[in-house]
Amino acid sequence: MNKNLVIGAGISGKNACRLLLSRKQSVILYDGDVNKDKAALAEEMGRDENLEIVLGTLSDELLSQVDRCIVSPGIPMDAPIIVQVREKNIPVWSEIELAYSMAKGRLIAITGTNGKTTTTALTGEICADYFESVFVVGNIGNAYTSEVNRTLDTSVTVAEVSSFQLETIHQFHPQISAILNITPDHLNRHGDMDTYARVKEDVTKNQTRDDVCVLNYEDQRLREFAEICPAHVLFFSSKQEVPQGAWMEGENLWLNVDGEKEKIINIHELNLLGAHNYENVMAAVLMAKSIGIPMDSICRTLKKFQAVEHRIEFVAEKKGVAYYNDSKGTNPDAAIQAIRAMVRPTILLGGGYDKGGEFDEWIQAFDGKVKLLILMGATAQKIGETAKKYGITSVAYVDSMEEAVEVAAGNARNGDAVLLSPACASWGMFPNYEVRGKIFKDLVNHLDD
Repeated sequence: MNKNLVIGAGISGKNACRLLLSRKQSVILYDGDVNKDKAALAEEMGRDENLEIVLGTLSDELLSQVDRCIVSPGIPMDAPIIVQVREKNIPVWSEIELAYSMAKGRLIAITGTNGKTTTTALTGEICADYFESVFVVGNIGNAYTSEVNRTLDTSVTVAEVSSFQLETIHQFHPQISAILNITPDHLNRHGDMDTYARVKEDVTKNQTRDDVCVLNYEDQRLREFAEICPAHVLFFSSKQEVPQGAWMEGENLWLNVDGEKEKIINIHELNLLGAHNYENVMAAVLMAKSIGIPMDSICRTLKKFQAVEHRIEFVAEKKGVAYYNDSKGTNPDAAIQAIRAMVRPTILLGGGYDKGGEFDEWIQAFDGKVKLLILMGATAQKIGETAKKYGITSVAYVDSMEEAVEVAAGNARNGDAVLLSPACASWGMFPNYEVRGKIFKDLVNHLDD
């Protein structure tokens, strides 16, 4: 390679730069923000002689030296800089493509609209309890590019991959993949559901019949995709027995991958709530079995695994009211799973950034559980109008998380639940869903007992 162009001087871009520089490759780190401190960036990157930093405008002369472009996930494919790069016929790679090209060992890749983080964390923990060298990377918060140089031929890497990352893969080839579900999300970037679904399905594009893909049998789109999926398909279902895969029957999870029915675990032995989490467990079990982990080892890990932070996370009980943090519920389908998991009368905190989705199915899923809906952010009025359409009039509008928690605590009674499950992204009010969830938890923990 002559030179690599890395677009975006955020965490993702910096990690890609470090990996390339560690391999003695020449890098141009580009960011369109002319106000960034070039000297500070150079210092942070170790003032490497193979690194050139460019802010604002990228000249055609510099582009003529570039053989490959690595793009940060947050940069859309129709951004002017990406259009400029593609007009020069320069290949555009995602950070996961770059990491994959240099990594060793076996790869498990997990995608889907909801459940990715819990399933990735659980699969990673199952693998880590059995194999010596395991890396859990990707959207879960640990960049794949930051771990590549530590991987061995014997390593297993478990990666949570997003649609943004899958848009620009080329040779990315997991031995085991999973698509947990496909529901409307990120339509402001992908344009329509068919495009969004195809990007998710691309996690399998380089797989063969020697590989495994785990799919949700209850997702009609994925059931149809199974017919053309290039990998060997295993299904999971929370509603019915499947011929090859895992399913829920009563209070037990069952497995059949070798022609013999085998009980996995009773759901009451798990520390996770809700049918969606039982689906996540089944997906993780199928991936673990497919990579050679025995069931006794899998079950030991299942029994000790705790819920991922910000995903229907129990925060505290105050004056008999249970508070739950589901800040990671950044779209209506994820928020539906959270409200379904509630077993108490619920005060629900929702609203945030508008990604272009609709909220009808979320409102319809309240099923009489929601005694008060507290709304904030750009989508507050849109959600409120949707709630009104379905006869829900107990709605409060607030301007901050502090006010939301205050209103919730003032209206909650012994035996109620307060659930933060926004059905929207955090942008506009918070830097990310983690910050949103932590602020909520801090406010709850400072309430009087």
